[in-house]
Amino acid sequence: MPPRKLSSLCRIAGAIALVVTGWLALVVALTFGTAPGRPLAVIGSQAQAIAAIAKADGRVLTSNTYVTIARSDAADFVGRLYAAGALLVLDAEQAGGCNGLVPRRS
Repeated sequence: MPPRKLSSLCRIAGAIALVVTGWLALVVALTFGTAPGRPLAVIGSQAQAIAAIAKADGRVLTSNTYVTIARSDAADFVGRLYAAGALLVLDAEQAGGCNGLVPRRS
């Protein structure tokens, strides 16, 4: 591959990595402003997430291998989750529409 083309690909890959990193940082920062009672997605192993939620005095709504949805009425729930060992906490509804509620059937 010519050096010029390789340089362009490196710039594009760098720009994509920068955008993704910036987006993730923004989403994580905005999670700290989440209103109490909203469902949060705790990303990480199921055992670690459930342990962090229990330690932070939250309620598990649903859980699978790498994503656990939890809720608490505490205003500082996100901070308590991180202090309890959660790897990543996101607003569940903004992250992908997960709210932990059972879907209604018509």
